[in-house]
Amino acid sequence: MSSSQAPLLENATRDLASFASKLKFEDIPAAALEHMKNCVLDSIGCCLHGVTLPWTRKVQEMVLAEGGTPVASIFGGGGKSSVSQAVLVNGTAGHAFELDDIHKESIVHPGSLAMPVAVALAEAAGGASGRDLITAMVAGYEVGTRVGNAATMSLFLRGFHPQGTSGAFVAAATAGRMLGLDPVQMQHTLGIVGSQAGGLMAAQEGAMVKRFHCGRAAQSGVYSALLARRGFTGITNVLEAPYGGYLSSLSDKPAPARLTAGLGTVWETTNVGYKPHASVTSIHTALDALADLMRENGLAADDIARVDAGLSHMTHVHCAWKYEAQGVTAAQMNLYYGLAVIAFDGAAFVEQYREDRLRDPRIFDFIGRIHAHVDPEIEAMGPAFRHAARIKVEARDHRVFTREILHRRGSPENPLKPGDIEYKFRNVARGCLAPRRLERMIELCKTLERQSNTRELIAILAAPAGEQ
Repeated sequence: MSSSQAPLLENATRDLASFASKLKFEDIPAAALEHMKNCVLDSIGCCLHGVTLPWTRKVQEMVLAEGGTPVASIFGGGGKSSVSQAVLVNGTAGHAFELDDIHKESIVHPGSLAMPVAVALAEAAGGASGRDLITAMVAGYEVGTRVGNAATMSLFLRGFHPQGTSGAFVAAATAGRMLGLDPVQMQHTLGIVGSQAGGLMAAQEGAMVKRFHCGRAAQSGVYSALLARRGFTGITNVLEAPYGGYLSSLSDKPAPARLTAGLGTVWETTNVGYKPHASVTSIHTALDALADLMRENGLAADDIARVDAGLSHMTHVHCAWKYEAQGVTAAQMNLYYGLAVIAFDGAAFVEQYREDRLRDPRIFDFIGRIHAHVDPEIEAMGPAFRHAARIKVEARDHRVFTREILHRRGSPENPLKPGDIEYKFRNVARGCLAPRRLERMIELCKTLERQSNTRELIAILAAPAGEQ
């Protein structure tokens, strides 16, 4: 059936595979290198906090009960297992608390996929250089984000979770590059992982499985590379196949040209942003707009009569659904809960998403004052502004305040400084690493490209929580 139709983009899978296989550290521009080192630190913090959470613990318990050749560490002192089982846990941990980095166009969080995969394979091999780790992760970031770019928001609006679908290609390219696969083996790696991509967005309304999508994608990437190294074959045109391919099946409005646009000259790695809030990225502009208005005008939550949130259609669908205290996942994905905790606490970070906050009557009372709608002017700006928000606050004394934020803090357009990323790392990882090791990890990531071996970094990741 497919042979009678033209491919969506000739040789796209082959070209991406060749790029990932042949990528050398020296090919990576300075800006992408510095950005990746920040991504490594940010991803480590997300994983270390994530391994302490109950949903990750359940995955860890299953893995340890099953057993596996003990060559790769479960972060935070969780023991050792096989590479594929370790990344199942560590990838789940990376996406366990909505803190992981985000590439806006692809809607993929590449760090929670690439870092666990690269580290596990490095440890299993007895160590790898910092340059090897960086190169593999850049390969994964570049391939996976391009797959997500080409799938477009259509994939998400059809109900698929980009982290479990497009994200699988991040893990596969990272794994393939760490294993030194040649271009043909890498092409089969992508062709294998495309058939394993999965994850449904209904999980965001309370199910633990949303976190597992990331771990499963990481594991699928590892399996795919290991199988390809053994001569196992995949769909060699998996991305461009006109029938039964990744884009043709999961997206009804693909943009196949985005697969290879600027490949090797435009570095999507530098378009990855970081999260200052422990919530879905799409609502960060709304949260900051409300916080700014309250701070600048001396408003407390009880002073507010009404909040109107103007959003893109994508954000409205993604986040503006009725809040019902279905669990931490649902709270982190919900616009109304996020705005409510900002109103009371001025923050939406780790403490605001404790289980004991989710049913706070004050939260529900404030949510009753929030009204969200699709703003036609924001929608007309196009996909690049899907995170934009316009907030209008009406005070009980009839004063009215408005704020528009087009680019969220932490985005490439409104970036966090390296010091901000270090501050976030200290705050999310302080329950897992002793102060000395916290500071040492920051130093290791800053100088990653100068390390001949990453054994020390891996040892800190593997250490039990709080160990000196």
